[in-house]
Amino acid sequence: MRRTSPSGSHSPVHGDLPAELNSFVGRRAELAELGRLLEDSRLVTVTGVGGVGKTRFALRAACDLRERYGDGVRLAELSALTDPGLMEHAVVEALGLTDHTNKPPRQVLVEHLAARRLLLVLDGFEHLVDAVAGLVRELLRRAPGLTVLATGRLPLSVDGEQSFPLPPMPDPDAVRLFVDRAAAGQPGFRLTDANSAAVHELCRRLDGIPLALELAAGRLRALSVEQVLDRLDNRFRLLTGSTRGALPRHQTLRTAIGWSHELCTPEQRLLWARLSVFAGPFDLEAAEYVCGGPELPDEGVLGVLDVITDLIAQSVVVREDTATGVRYRMLDTVREYGAEWLAAMGDAERVHRRHRDWYLGLATWCELDWFSPRQAEVAARVDSELPNLRRAMEYSLEHPQDVHLGQYLAGTLWFYWVGCGRLSEGRHWLDRVLESESRHEAHRLKALWVLGYVAVLQGDAIGALAALQECREGAELSANALAAAYAVHRSGCLALVSDDMPRAEELLREALARYQEIGELNSNVLMGQIELAMAVAFRGDLAQAVAICEEVTEICEDHGERWALAYALYVRAYAAHTDGRLGRARELLLECLAIDHAFNDLLGVVLALELLALVTLDAGDPAEAAVLQGAAERIWPSVGLPLFGSAYYNAPHALCEEQARERLGDGRYETFRCEGAALGLDAAVARAIEGPPRPVPAPPLPRAASATARNSAPHTREPAAPRSVRNEKTTG
Repeated sequence: MRRTSPSGSHSPVHGDLPAELNSFVGRRAELAELGRLLEDSRLVTVTGVGGVGKTRFALRAACDLRERYGDGVRLAELSALTDPGLMEHAVVEALGLTDHTNKPPRQVLVEHLAARRLLLVLDGFEHLVDAVAGLVRELLRRAPGLTVLATGRLPLSVDGEQSFPLPPMPDPDAVRLFVDRAAAGQPGFRLTDANSAAVHELCRRLDGIPLALELAAGRLRALSVEQVLDRLDNRFRLLTGSTRGALPRHQTLRTAIGWSHELCTPEQRLLWARLSVFAGPFDLEAAEYVCGGPELPDEGVLGVLDVITDLIAQSVVVREDTATGVRYRMLDTVREYGAEWLAAMGDAERVHRRHRDWYLGLATWCELDWFSPRQAEVAARVDSELPNLRRAMEYSLEHPQDVHLGQYLAGTLWFYWVGCGRLSEGRHWLDRVLESESRHEAHRLKALWVLGYVAVLQGDAIGALAALQECREGAELSANALAAAYAVHRSGCLALVSDDMPRAEELLREALARYQEIGELNSNVLMGQIELAMAVAFRGDLAQAVAICEEVTEICEDHGERWALAYALYVRAYAAHTDGRLGRARELLLECLAIDHAFNDLLGVVLALELLALVTLDAGDPAEAAVLQGAAERIWPSVGLPLFGSAYYNAPHALCEEQARERLGDGRYETFRCEGAALGLDAAVARAIEGPPRPVPAPPLPRAASATARNSAPHTREPAAPRSVRNEKTTG
């Protein structure tokens, strides 16, 4: 029966929710969003991977919102049920109903809920999804005051349902949760400067999954944070043990993830295992190529698309809408579980090889498409695919017979290492792939000239010279005209930054002639022309330098090339400044800077900032010139040797600093330089393009306050208007 107050009115019944035994951490934004959904929908299902905290989250939301429901909140825990026939009885029991008649339990539920305003929480229904969906559909239809909040790995797929995917915790909340649980088991534990880096890395590698964080915190009774971090490669053995009385599916990380695995069909388990080879986000085409096969065709019924859709519904795979289109990913913990199954099936080698081959093809396409209007798309694509490209290189290096493919891949990505701010990582991979001999000389030669190119830009003349000499000698022995041309080209580039302008001009002209002979035209060839223009400009022939770069600009416009265009703009700006055309120089540099920043080409950005500082000084603003020099100073360590150690490239910097110090004085120069050095990359580029921030004007005083201020300040009062003016105002 419904309880009534002495006056006969209904008193609210809030129901019995389990008390929280420890603090609830974070999730404020998610709780607010769930509250809004429950205002608009009578069925909301919280979905998410095992261990992400769906139960705790739903219970906290129910507790926070219970005042909305006059007849209270009730929780039905369904995870322990194995017989679908007992599900309705479990809900009857959760509502505290006693009925000794022979009425079916569904009828009892309908009659009880028909006139009540109640929130029913159904927790852990995924293994009973069909039975639960049928019950919920009927209860919502026949009990208009009922609202259902369900939790599971997948939605119920009932009309009117709103799905709420619960993501892992963001890093700040994950760290708070870990520290809170660690302190509960090890009093005195706290976040310190000494352990902060390890704690943040641990939380990141555990994907912000609350269950994993709590289990890891429990290990601190015997291990340090660093020791836990070191043992995460075997996380399913490490992260076991929980408090007594915890649900079986919450007692170990393996069990929590395995609970999802048991609910999958054979096809879903197979795709889960194969998808584990992806090291980061992936798209549908990659999944179809890598994971398709006789048991799981690329198309049709139970094809990859159908099964991946099911895995998204099961919260095993996460869909993301990105700048490069729809992509999918798996949390590290879910992926590692799938990897164990893939190894157990004996299919890991074949799937890893297909993964490597797909990304070899992708890199090849991206290199070709770099010389096109799709450069920005290529840069974004490689950014998003970088974890998988790294994995493909690692796989190649793990197999001696495939080292040449790792060399090919590292060399093919030259445009990314050089053009997208990845010199340091490119150097790492190029050094690694060249440690081993290869039977495919062409791939090794390509990696060598790319290594030489990267080393030149880093200011490592010795490393560049060694790589380029080996490349040229090998190219001549194997009659590889293309590799020889690139070796000559990059040797000319080395001479350019080493201040040997005659030698630079000689080698660059030779390389361009070789390119023309073999029909090579791409961004590298255009950069060869730009480097030649820079060499002749340094030798004083500005007219020829401008003519070369204007030709490059036309080719760039014809092909939609933007990256090389930025360097052509830089040379033209150098010439314009030398000729005293400061406005034109600034215009060209700002366009150059915007392009370089869009590609994250740090070398291009810092060169433009250095020259822009001198242009700004000559335009009469030594303070802002010092700021720009400070901003450039901060960026150089991320690129390599500042201004390559070149006297020619350093000349604008030295002149700017000398004259700015002279005009400002050492103290003020250092103040403005430090102001620039405090700017991050984005802020520095914005400052260069938009100029120094303008002072914010003081807000106007209210009318009454203004009058009071004027009346109280007779010495600042405006003089009275002449009589004729006063008369005009009066008669007008």
